[in-house]
Amino acid sequence: MDVTSIIDHIQTKVTKFTVLIMCSEAFIFRTAVSYCLFIALLAMCSPVAGIGGEFQVKSMVKFDLNGDQFGSRTFGISMEVKSLYTWSTARHVVFTRLLDISVNDFNIIRQKSGGLIIMLPTNVSIFNNEIKEQITILEQAMLFQSAPIPVYFAPFNKNLDKILDEISYTTTQNINQDETAFTQLVTSISANGYHVTVSDVSSSANKNSKIPVVYGELIPNNFVGNYVDNILHESNLPVILITASLKTFGIFNDYPLNADAAVLMILMEMFSKLHSVTRMTPKYSIAFLLSDSGLLLNFQGAKKWLEIDENLSLQGVEYVMCLDTIIQSLTHNEKDVLFMHVSKPPKEKSSISQYFKLLKLAADQHGKNFTVEGVHKKINLAELKLAWEHERFSIKRYPAFTLSSVKASKSPIRTSIFTDDKSRIITEVMLASKIISEALAAYIYKLDQLPNIFTGYLEINDQTVMSYLGVKSILENNDIKDAFSKYLKNVKVIYDKADVREPDFLFYNGNDVHMNVYRVKPAIFDLFLTFVIGIYLVSVYLAIQNFPRFYEEVSKFSKQPHSLGAVNGNLSDRNKWKLN
Repeated sequence: MDVTSIIDHIQTKVTKFTVLIMCSEAFIFRTAVSYCLFIALLAMCSPVAGIGGEFQVKSMVKFDLNGDQFGSRTFGISMEVKSLYTWSTARHVVFTRLLDISVNDFNIIRQKSGGLIIMLPTNVSIFNNEIKEQITILEQAMLFQSAPIPVYFAPFNKNLDKILDEISYTTTQNINQDETAFTQLVTSISANGYHVTVSDVSSSANKNSKIPVVYGELIPNNFVGNYVDNILHESNLPVILITASLKTFGIFNDYPLNADAAVLMILMEMFSKLHSVTRMTPKYSIAFLLSDSGLLLNFQGAKKWLEIDENLSLQGVEYVMCLDTIIQSLTHNEKDVLFMHVSKPPKEKSSISQYFKLLKLAADQHGKNFTVEGVHKKINLAELKLAWEHERFSIKRYPAFTLSSVKASKSPIRTSIFTDDKSRIITEVMLASKIISEALAAYIYKLDQLPNIFTGYLEINDQTVMSYLGVKSILENNDIKDAFSKYLKNVKVIYDKADVREPDFLFYNGNDVHMNVYRVKPAIFDLFLTFVIGIYLVSVYLAIQNFPRFYEEVSKFSKQPHSLGAVNGNLSDRNKWKLN
């Protein structure tokens, strides 16, 4: 190939390239925006985005008491979820584990965040006493104040646990110190974010709010009465009243193991069998009172029962025995102690003093290293909220006391909804029932020593305890009412309804809801994507604006081969002339 052919080939290629550039000018104008939109669409429709799942959660309990509001009132959530260590504004929902959050954290979150979701542990009983105490203190702090943000509790779920690990990745404790700032920035951009949505359910007040109170009496029947001297009529019998409160809610609406109600039901069954035995029926009428309200509602059930005009049951009462946290469902003291709480020290040879001595005797005989101690606390009439249920009766001048496994009235364990090892609870309920029943039997038979009659047919066993630990409110079923009707007489069910105008208590609707978690990119990814698209658009704009100059430069380059060809042509002609 000679020089002329080479020059012609180069000229052809340059011409085609020039034409291609000229044609691409219109193509750029037509497709630049389309390419930008296509890239953005690919970013938004990437496989990373998608639904995280739907989960069942429980709303934090909400109720009113004497005009004061407790719990969480708001429900709706639709915002980005952050961990306990990465949230910063009211546009974030804080998602954390129960063991990670403290009382101070909760107080800050309730004031500055957009919501709170707490994932519960699978088994609380495996933790040590220090962690259990931390949980109960947090419970009490959340229960006795109002939360202006939505608060939800989620049972442990593996998917939720993974989500919590992902949103907690950027915390200082999880970032590798060897990572550069650029690596951490890339990690933050590529990390997944989550958006939580909880539909706004009805949070209206329940106008039908009511508390059931069940009452019954254990009195000798007519057949047995014929063999017992000095029993003329049931109204002539001295009365011993045993009361307890059924826990129906705590930090959220759920039923814990009701040890207090279980002990009351066991005493009712055991002494019912004792009353049915000829020649063993005591000259006492034992009454039982069980209500749904307890410390959280200021013992509203006992208050209602005492206010009934036709209530003449306590005219001949010798003492009122109240059971409150008789067994600690979550933690227990280092030594087994049963405390008798009184409003004033009992006088010598009084009914309470006699039973206290018998209770100590029963504890020494049936409980290994088990002790009984007395605690005296005056009633503070200036406070609307009472410390113990027996104070309701002491105000009415009835001799009353409370048996409890906790010494301080403000102990957070009294309101805990979490339960410990069930086998331990069953064992301790059996022991407490044994001690209380033996002391009560010795008192009603006027004995100085324990009769030890609750053996054999009257023995308290684990099957009896298990059948009563799971009792629920009479609003849920009739198990309690049926048990009272089976063993007692004169059974009454009273409903304490909230007053429409000035309610003493009030419940709210909407507790179990569904929470949707969507996987999204974090806000920094949107910023990064906006930055990349902006650079792309600026580059296209500059290319279009500077295309004429670029075209001129290419045109100059394309003219040089033509000039070179003309010169070569002249040289060829000269050479031909010389040869001729």
